[in-house]
Amino acid sequence: MSDADAAATEVGEDYRDAVLAGQQWVNRHFHGCDFTDADLRDLRTSGCTFTDCTFVRVDLGETHHDATALRGCTFDRANLIGSSWTRCSLLGSVFVACRLRSVAFCECDLTLASLASADLRRTDLSELRLREANLGEADLREANLRGADLTGARLLYTRLDGADLRGASLEADALVQAALRGAHVDLDTALAYAAAHGLRVDLNYGTDGSSVP
Repeated sequence: MSDADAAATEVGEDYRDAVLAGQQWVNRHFHGCDFTDADLRDLRTSGCTFTDCTFVRVDLGETHHDATALRGCTFDRANLIGSSWTRCSLLGSVFVACRLRSVAFCECDLTLASLASADLRRTDLSELRLREANLGEADLREANLRGADLTGARLLYTRLDGADLRGASLEADALVQAALRGAHVDLDTALAYAAAHGLRVDLNYGTDGSSVP
């Protein structure tokens, strides 16, 4: 394949049931392609883009992606176990009933992504951009969200028990909606949580009842 061919965008291609395991894709571009039931296990991508593509029951286990963008894609009952994503964008992508355990994200952008009801227990999501992401009813118990940007994220009934939220950007409304028992938070988040529950915190009042100058 020539460099020109490699740079061309494949539009509406049918990759259903394709066996493409172990391949390495560099600077390939896909738009509206269907990867339903495809075997992509151990695939390597670098600098690729997938726009409005469909990944239904696809096997993406043990795949590795670097500087790849998957924008507005749908992952339905896909296997992503053991996959790694570095400097990738998953802007507006939707994950439905996917297998996500042991997924590794590093410097990734999941703005507007939907991970509703996803099982992400103990997953490292630190420093990720999750602005306006839908994490409703997701299981994030003991997940590492340290420094993550969760501004505008939907956290209705999200399980964050034991999660590390230190340095994360969170809004008061989200704190009220999520389950946070045992979560690790910084002072700013603790104060925001208290305020969201209608508490008035006096930082100038000592624990022994005395006023602190």
